[in-house]
Amino acid sequence: MIHTASYRIQLREGVDFDTIVSRLDHIAGLGVSHLYLAPILTAAPGSTHGYDVTDPTTIDESLGGREGFERLNAEAKARGLAIILDIVPNHMAFGLDTPWLVDVLRHGEKSEHARTFDIDWQAGPLALPWLTDPLPVLAERGEVSVEDDALVVGDLRIPLAPGSAMGNGTLDETAATALHEAQSWRLLPWQMERDSITHRRFFSVTGLVGVRIEDPEIFERTHATVLDLARSDLIQGLRVDHVDGLVDPGGYLRRLREALPESVPVWIEKILVDGEALRDWPIAGSTGYDAATIIARLLTEPAGMERIDTLWREASGIEGDFHPFVEEAKREILTDELAAELRQLIGLAERAAEEDGFMAGPEMLREALTELLTAFPQYRSYIGDTGADIDRALWEDSAVRAAEHVRSADVIDWIVARILASDTNASRALAVRIEQVTGALIAKAHEDTAGFRFNRYLAANEVGAEPGHPLPRAGEVQSFLDERMARFPHALNLGSSHDTKRSEDARARIAAMTHAPYAVAELWERALAGDEQLEPNRLFYAFQVALALWDEPEAHDRVADHLVKALREGKEVSYWTAPDEEREARMQDWVRRLLADWDARRPDGLERLVRIGAALSLRELALRCTLPGMPDIYQGGEGMLLQLTDPDNRRAPDWDMLASLPRGDDPSSEKFRLLTTLLELRNTHPDLFSNGEALWDDETRRLTRRHGDTVLTVTLGNADGTGNTVWEGGSDEIRTVIRLKTPA
Repeated sequence: MIHTASYRIQLREGVDFDTIVSRLDHIAGLGVSHLYLAPILTAAPGSTHGYDVTDPTTIDESLGGREGFERLNAEAKARGLAIILDIVPNHMAFGLDTPWLVDVLRHGEKSEHARTFDIDWQAGPLALPWLTDPLPVLAERGEVSVEDDALVVGDLRIPLAPGSAMGNGTLDETAATALHEAQSWRLLPWQMERDSITHRRFFSVTGLVGVRIEDPEIFERTHATVLDLARSDLIQGLRVDHVDGLVDPGGYLRRLREALPESVPVWIEKILVDGEALRDWPIAGSTGYDAATIIARLLTEPAGMERIDTLWREASGIEGDFHPFVEEAKREILTDELAAELRQLIGLAERAAEEDGFMAGPEMLREALTELLTAFPQYRSYIGDTGADIDRALWEDSAVRAAEHVRSADVIDWIVARILASDTNASRALAVRIEQVTGALIAKAHEDTAGFRFNRYLAANEVGAEPGHPLPRAGEVQSFLDERMARFPHALNLGSSHDTKRSEDARARIAAMTHAPYAVAELWERALAGDEQLEPNRLFYAFQVALALWDEPEAHDRVADHLVKALREGKEVSYWTAPDEEREARMQDWVRRLLADWDARRPDGLERLVRIGAALSLRELALRCTLPGMPDIYQGGEGMLLQLTDPDNRRAPDWDMLASLPRGDDPSSEKFRLLTTLLELRNTHPDLFSNGEALWDDETRRLTRRHGDTVLTVTLGNADGTGNTVWEGGSDEIRTVIRLKTPA
């Protein structure tokens, strides 16, 4: 099948299978080959995203169930569309809507589903941090009772072990405590989760529990429905969520590949750091954050970036680079959001030390683990899988860096030796859990904390990107092209997703700052005047997101709402658990005044930035559709897509507006026409894009794709050369030219 492009759609919140059916003519008319769906398996009631699966054996009835999905499949096939399905093997919802978990709560380790979930039963009863107050306090208030073999506390109905309840009725403190202690679980106040949880979480989300997908029986049980859909030709591709959370990602992907029809490709959500390559797994490639990073760097003008850097540093007083921000954030998160994971690691290390006869107390282990995890430079290693030499070097180098920050390097050396050996049950358990925690830590520290503190240039503060390196290094683009063509020619090229911090066109507007830095300086100077109570670094963040959304519908409210999240994610002056609402309100007032001033004056410099941003959006799209790989279009991205992080980027598209784009003459319509032109080109010349060589020239800033005598060039600037002009556009300052030469 030709891999022309995928079109990603978020489900739920009013979007079900029939909704998509009603939009298939529009989607197919773009020229895409694949419909790319968010998770469809039964999720928690009211779920807004579907990643909190409660029953992996059924398709969610709220979306239309199996019948509705089969109807969607038939309608998609009639229009030549294949379906890629997003699946979530790493975790399920940790709550009473998950039937398998309910069975575990009732029967404990004897439950047939106890092995399904990643629970540390050696640490004691399963901790349920669901209460507002300690159970005895609630019992004293008469808020604890038994009804039909369930303990009722407020809205909670927790199943009791068979035979443990002695009838229905309200329980006093003594009776509640006795019944509680007879269970295989313990109810706790939610504030105690960092000190008590006994299950593996997804990142720091206690409401999601890890699944032991490495167990072949659990794999079969959780994947039966998905595999049936694939074998019945109801889906034609899979996207695997958060593969780095699994015990053995490579083993899982090999098992999945063997179970799937050969014709069904697999893409994985895998975040790569600079210089890291995908492992040799049986996949079509990643979901494309690496491509988004390369493209964003190509949109950035070097001299202008230098001026923006100076402007930000003079205003903020910040002198350092991004890396120290990440290290500081890692240490903070290990004492806060991931304190429970650190506590679990200390317990596993104590077991391994006892088995080894190694003397190390909990505080020595805490110090060593904290610094080792802080020093580890990427999402995870893969001990026992391919690339053992790479992993050994990663951990040994991390040990050297970590040793600079501890009293004694002996404990660090011992931990690394245990990780690399993994030759006993205890050391293997420690190694596996460390590998799972490194990914959660870097995600929370890099993307969700430091990325909201180091506010120099938000076009580089993105998932999988490196804020400290907003420009391509020498040879980096060609290396990316060579890697793609040699190993993953059908990987996805991502522009936006439900997880990106800013959508493709919002990033392009911010990238425009580097093409007109003096216009930025003038706007910034006026914006900053008279506001001495607010920190310039945070105001520079607000300034950039205001630019990204200016003149958009509901921009004032959307930007103001986003700033609350940005301040809390930054965790410097406001927090999700302890918000500083006064400071948040001051930031919101500031950005509302800024946007109102821009609305009233419409400064020439601002209009120029918007024009340049629109031209860069077209350049971004041209690159995304011509680089090796399959371009991915996020819902609504056929027009200008100006969005911030969730929930802003999960709003349903304005389908009526999108349907009008072919007839318009605004930037959205120009983007639409470029997209359809490029996808028609991809359909007409599939070998050029699937198998054609890819060359980048730093001097001419030109991408060349060549297959036989067919040559396509994409020039970032005015272009000379041969071939017919397929498209030329942008602005007076930012031109992009696409030319095609075919055999006579």
